[in-house]
Amino acid sequence: MDINELIANIKKKLSNQIDIQNIEIEDKSFLHKNHIGNQEGKFHLKIKIVSNELKSMSRIESNKKIYKILDQELKEAIHSVQVLIS
Repeated sequence: MDINELIANIKKKLSNQIDIQNIEIEDKSFLHKNHIGNQEGKFHLKIKIVSNELKSMSRIESNKKIYKILDQELKEAIHSVQVLIS
């Protein structure tokens, strides 16, 4: 899976299951290119979400919800993810 496909899938999955006003996803893989443990085909992402639904939850609960939705992607294509909610 390429990065554009992954980003499109993530946006679709999150938007279908969470009330989101805005979502931005950045590929930050280039920052980790020479790190030990960096794997080919696994991406480092930064996800910025504007969502009243997530904002009304505790940080732990909102992250759990996001991770549950993205379970398959986390197993197959994402090495690390940074989630910012506002």
